[in-house]
Amino acid sequence: MKFRLSTLLLSMALASLATVASSQTGHSVTILANDAPSVKLRLAYHVGNQQYVRDSLVTDADGKGRFMGSDRLPAGVYMIVLPDNLFFEFLIDEDQHFDIRFSKSDPVATISFTGSEENTRFVEYQRKWKTLQEEAMKINGRMAGLQPGSPEASAVRKELTEQEKKMKQYLRETAETNKGTLLGAIAWSVIPVEAPAVTVDPGTPNPDSVSRLRSYLYFKDHFFDHIDFSEPGLIRSPVLGGKLDQFFRQVVVQMPDSINKEADRLLDMSAVNSDMFQYVAVWLMNRFAASEIMGHDAVVVHLADRVYLAGKAPWAAEEYISDLRKRVERLRPNLIGMKAPELLMGSFAGHYVSLYDVKADFTILYFWEPDCGHCKESTPILKEFYEKNRSSGIEVFAVCTHHERDKWEKYIADNSLIWINGWDPERMSRFDSLYNVESTPMVYILDHDKKIIAKRISVEDIPAFIDAYRKYQVH
Repeated sequence: MKFRLSTLLLSMALASLATVASSQTGHSVTILANDAPSVKLRLAYHVGNQQYVRDSLVTDADGKGRFMGSDRLPAGVYMIVLPDNLFFEFLIDEDQHFDIRFSKSDPVATISFTGSEENTRFVEYQRKWKTLQEEAMKINGRMAGLQPGSPEASAVRKELTEQEKKMKQYLRETAETNKGTLLGAIAWSVIPVEAPAVTVDPGTPNPDSVSRLRSYLYFKDHFFDHIDFSEPGLIRSPVLGGKLDQFFRQVVVQMPDSINKEADRLLDMSAVNSDMFQYVAVWLMNRFAASEIMGHDAVVVHLADRVYLAGKAPWAAEEYISDLRKRVERLRPNLIGMKAPELLMGSFAGHYVSLYDVKADFTILYFWEPDCGHCKESTPILKEFYEKNRSSGIEVFAVCTHHERDKWEKYIADNSLIWINGWDPERMSRFDSLYNVESTPMVYILDHDKKIIAKRISVEDIPAFIDAYRKYQVH
């Protein structure tokens, strides 16, 4: 197998996860590698789709070496990484004093363990599961070229179904035989959740749609049924991170209310183990803090209130909590769905203007600067759109974030900007904090009641968004 190292450093969150107590102190993994004198080996492990290096050594003239330390390693799926990024996997669980023997020429096929029965069973599981997968792939390959619905295709489909049943049965047997161990939790997690047959009462309108919806809801609600949240070893494996990614990328509707509901459910499920709770909380915050999907900042606010600002994140440094609190307070007033904060300021026309006095189906709140390079590209595009659509219920409330009045007035006059031009160089309206203005240009779109319906979209995307919104409102 080939190994791709993502990073060599542990994040602070991962480094603080607690280790498992045991009667044996420390760890000692002895390596006995045939035909591998003076070879550098790395001890690494999974976290989601990333891999991290824990330790390294160079074998002696006989191919021997030992990874050891006074601390016990956190449970998980670990790897020995050889030159050319070849690697094999094994488990670190209760047994942390054992020997691994393998041949450098084919480590996966020759690996064996002394002193770790769980790893011996893990190797057997890996080899058997690989064989079952290869058999399924061969059967599936025979479907190519067959006419759908033909007797030949039906026969192959039946054979594939039987193979899938065989695979599920093997996973169940492995999970049951190894119940209470990391291997058992891994085997159980691989078993797919199967939705029961959906029945729809006769006469139900759109029965197919109702059936699909019920199947989806069951799949969503039971997606994590086979994840043992009391087993922290799943954190350091490809299992949990992969399931979280699939769930929040493919299953959950990408709306803040839907995401927050599922995030709360996951936090509750993971609360059975402090390490699990930390991992899930950190994963969720990292995921949605980095999201570029409009509206996901509401998820960040929710997670902050639910965990970090509620004193439920002992792993987080005070500086991080302080910075997060400041960030949340800048996001909180301008989340999508909230009524836009009032802005009262001077104007190019020489009188005070109020955002709430604007009467329009859509108000485009535009933060800009005369000398901003991106603004010089965006402002003419917005001006053209505004002039074409002003009569159809579109208004622009432009707020200059620059403090040089001469430049502001000259740009407005030179470019004939006839929309509402607000001026508040001393920021008495607090527009920068109320709308979290950290760069320009920045766009918010408000509906007739001044509710925020879009934010931080490009000027080029405004027409398509408003057109789609009008159609949505009509239907």
